Amino acid sequence: MIRAVRVLPPLLLAAALLTGCGTEKAGPGASGDSGAPADPAELASKAKALGIAPEMVYVTDAPGFTLAQQSVGVQGDDGFSASYADRTGAVIHLYTDHLRYAGQHKYEVSEKGCVVWLEGEGGVSGAVLGKALRAVHRPTAGELDTLLPTPDPAFTDDQPVQRGDLPTNGDGGPPDNSVPTPGL
Repeated sequence: MIRAVRVLPPLLLAAALLTGCGTEKAGPGASGDSGAPADPAELASKAKALGIAPEMVYVTDAPGFTLAQQSVGVQGDDGFSASYADRTGAVIHLYTDHLRYAGQHKYEVSEKGCVVWLEGEGGVSGAVLGKALRAVHRPTAGELDTLLPTPDPAFTDDQPVQRGDLPTNGDGGPPDNSVPTPGL
């Protein structure tokens, strides 16, 4: 079975180039916080725990849209992605990556090697996408708490996760390879 791939109309796609990625001043966010910039050490700790380069973390504000926390993650090798949804099911996707991104979109080159772009789906108007694009900024302290989880200090890459549900010896019993007899 072949699935048809839907391509978003050009009006719903927007690209923004932010020169000097990681150096922009944070503006007040939709979370209502004071707009104080996020602590760089805390941002670095949280981002690196997820495999994201700290200078790639950005947020946006769009009227009626809220961050879908489960959408936050890595874009490419160490870029960033997040999605914002409204009550109607419309979604704005925010992506950042190094300029080596070579997809269907074309971007101008930035002197600092970072690009931020937005894509809309599910009825996001060009006007709303434009407002969200102009509102892209580095996270404030309040936004960072919502955006990225605090890393668990007990977890490190060199320690395997302890499940606790497996028996200490063997696999918990001999395998049952019997075949049931029909009708019995």
